[in-house]
Amino acid sequence: MRTNTTKRDYKTLAYVLKRTNYGEADRILNLITPEGKVTAIAKGVRKEKSKLAGGVEIFSLVELNLHAGRSEFAVVTGSRMKKYYGNLLKDYNRMELAGAILKKTNRLAEHSDSPDYFRIVDQCLKELNDGANESLVKCWFILNTLKASGEEVNLYRDINGDKLSADVRYDWDIGQEAFAMNQNGLYGADEIKMLRLMSTAGLKTVQKVKSLEDLLVKITDFASIVSDN
Repeated sequence: MRTNTTKRDYKTLAYVLKRTNYGEADRILNLITPEGKVTAIAKGVRKEKSKLAGGVEIFSLVELNLHAGRSEFAVVTGSRMKKYYGNLLKDYNRMELAGAILKKTNRLAEHSDSPDYFRIVDQCLKELNDGANESLVKCWFILNTLKASGEEVNLYRDINGDKLSADVRYDWDIGQEAFAMNQNGLYGADEIKMLRLMSTAGLKTVQKVKSLEDLLVKITDFASIVSDN
């Protein structure tokens, strides 16, 4: 987890992953930035007239000025809201999924400074706010966070190390974390091609695939299986 920086004062884009009340009027903020996870303190932010309050909201892309001193926390010296995804609050299921995405990212980014987590959160919140299919967003999030965590799903070779064939159907072998040939298997060329696209392309691009709706149930179930491993 990143709690400091070589620069004492710097500006960054961020999403607030978690806010924790601290003292009488402060908040500890867990942030995901393009440089990784940062823990910061927003002093006096809970006071009624705080100038920082509007720029540290959940479900918002914010621009923060941070001061990194000797403390374990950076200090928020300025904040500005860039985008607010208010539509998420109008639909409980979307809000719940968005909250789960922030919560899991907070945990995953604890051990990695990968810039991919910021990109993943950014795309998920944007597309959820704009009405993207929730199952699609969840699946895309799972596949891409596994990749960012260094646990990328094997979508190219079977349990024997052979390249997957477009003419063969497969099931997922949980123990060996690879596809296994099965003539009645759940996954064929279309499903595997879609999974590969989801793990390499942006969420907006994936939504444009015409056959997506027909494949969504199977690929969502697949994402849930690999996520549980």
